[in-house]
Amino acid sequence: MENGVILWADDEIDLLKPHILFLREKGYQVYTTNNGDEAIDLLKSQPVDIVFLDEQMPGLSGIETLSIIKASHPNLPVVMITKSEEEHIMEDAIGSNISDYLIKPVNPKQILLSVKKNLENKRLISEKTTYAYQQQFRNIGMEFSGRLSHEEWGEVYKKLVYWELELEKSQDQGIVDVMRMQKEEANQVFCKFVENNYVDWVNGKAVDKPVQSHTLLRDKVFPLINTDQNLFMILIDNMRYDQWKVLQPIIEQYYRVERDEVYYAIVPTTTQYARNSLFAGLLPSEIEKKYPKYWVDEDEEGTKNQFENELLGENLKRQAKNVAYSYTKVLNLASGQKLAETLPNLMGNKFNVIVYNFVDMLSHARTEMEVIRELADDEAAYRSLTVSWFAHSPLFDIIRFLAEKKVNLIITTDHGSVRVSNPVKIIGDRNTNTNLRYKTGRSLNYDKREVFEIKNPADIFLPRSNVSSAYVFSRRDDFFAYPNNYNYYVNYYRNTFQHGGISMEEMIVPIAFLKAK
Repeated sequence: MENGVILWADDEIDLLKPHILFLREKGYQVYTTNNGDEAIDLLKSQPVDIVFLDEQMPGLSGIETLSIIKASHPNLPVVMITKSEEEHIMEDAIGSNISDYLIKPVNPKQILLSVKKNLENKRLISEKTTYAYQQQFRNIGMEFSGRLSHEEWGEVYKKLVYWELELEKSQDQGIVDVMRMQKEEANQVFCKFVENNYVDWVNGKAVDKPVQSHTLLRDKVFPLINTDQNLFMILIDNMRYDQWKVLQPIIEQYYRVERDEVYYAIVPTTTQYARNSLFAGLLPSEIEKKYPKYWVDEDEEGTKNQFENELLGENLKRQAKNVAYSYTKVLNLASGQKLAETLPNLMGNKFNVIVYNFVDMLSHARTEMEVIRELADDEAAYRSLTVSWFAHSPLFDIIRFLAEKKVNLIITTDHGSVRVSNPVKIIGDRNTNTNLRYKTGRSLNYDKREVFEIKNPADIFLPRSNVSSAYVFSRRDDFFAYPNNYNYYVNYYRNTFQHGGISMEEMIVPIAFLKAK
């Protein structure tokens, strides 16, 4: 069986017969030539998978041959082989987009390794990743089957995200499905953990309670504000931990991640509740009582997050952080570009907050626009779309500018989202809110076994619109659907990304602390 086709151009090709025989014994077809012109001619008539190219050949040099090959075959792997270790030759070769660089004398196993690295890389990575996850599968399952603390749940979720990202490289759909099922099982156990502990967390009765939305700034951010350095906090709305992990390598070109942590978003895991609480340093009903002019109820008209700047200012005062600060919200491309241009004006402040709203817009656009649904058909594609946006966004320009100024940076979010697939029937009156992951109202009708029910909103510091109002939250990948037009509704919203309920993806969210390189 033939493993691949190799073209080897070297003016001393006759001396390399043992290497060529070795490759043929390993199942590769090898074409040989002793000059660049012949190599280029051969490529016109014979498809090959990889080229080995001697840097010092008479006539066309290796670098010149490489340039011509890349012009006609830009994706063909070319391995440069040379006797010289001069730095400028290496730089010329690397700058010409070579796939590997070998110094003579080379031995047959070096050549074989280079071939495998370039031709079989995806298969080898897939096999190794699949085997490694199989080894970890049982351990992860045993972990979340035990009695875990909130910190241990954070670590379990990080591991699941790690393997989810690693297995994207796998060509084994079977193991990808196993991973998905294990994550679903973990989510089911996690939801029970939250239901058993959430009331105690927000009431301060639990010894083991996580940092949550309303304690995040006080516990994690404000202690880093000082008069010697600038601190920027960028909050990317609705960013899951897996999305942060795919953005991290891009950001690490300019910043070093010193700490990569998670915290727990409060419920409902929506902007109105989680983000207002984050900036206020208070739970929703506490905001409503202490700052009634800054709280907008579910049934009131107007934007639910229009007073974040004011709430942040009040929080800073209560924590005795008397420093110059700024708050900027970016809702579209134009406002992002404007911020990038005016960023130097913020450098006089010791603390600057930027709320960037793209990921939330992406999740809503994916629900409402067919073209975005097709572009982000699954979790991996959704992450890929996030990366593509970020790499070409004003936000990336902002981060590069801050890195040049050696500014300390915190990147976080207010909540995540989950891909929903399982409809849960619910009935409510005309005043019931529209969110698919939680409902609040006075005439809700549902199966108690299918929801996390809070009959008295005061138990978890949520406002109530009237005395009989309750809150119910969907779990895992469930979403609420009304019996009217049920099939249409279910088909429209199934496999969309939603937030407001209880799942690892919505509640366990990233906060990263970065220093400029």
